[in-house]
Amino acid sequence: MSIIPSTLFGGRRSNIFDPFSLDIWDPFQDFPFTSTAISAPRSEFASETSAFANTRIDWKETPEAHVFKADLPGLKKEEVKVEIEEGRVLQISGERSKEKEEKNDKWHRLERSSGKFLRRFRLPENAKLDQVKANMENGVLTVTVPKEAVKKPDVKAIEISG
Repeated sequence: MSIIPSTLFGGRRSNIFDPFSLDIWDPFQDFPFTSTAISAPRSEFASETSAFANTRIDWKETPEAHVFKADLPGLKKEEVKVEIEEGRVLQISGERSKEKEEKNDKWHRLERSSGKFLRRFRLPENAKLDQVKANMENGVLTVTVPKEAVKKPDVKAIEISG
């Protein structure tokens, strides 16, 4: 049971106690401030941090693999990097460029994030790091990390004496 509604900070579903998740959480991201002093435009660094934290990635485990899915609309596969770092860390990063501004343009709203994003996940021991595959289709990145087959222990019958 949650004391804070899940919709209050952007409806994030990640668990802060999950040892495999290394994402950064900004508790004030998307918070509806009313004061004009507080709601002044953020610095360039803050907007990059926001883009960093806003990249939503689902991670599911099947009997055969760990599957990561990220919605990256408008990005080409050349603009996204998938890497395995030391310590069994899967890193997904990239950059979404700002839209070119024309001199006569008058912006009414700017909600799509731009800037760099980076997400990191510590992979479990059973991940086959040498067989990771990534695929990008229709703005959805899918990274599949196969798992080693669980070896069932050999059962040996022992005769009971007595």
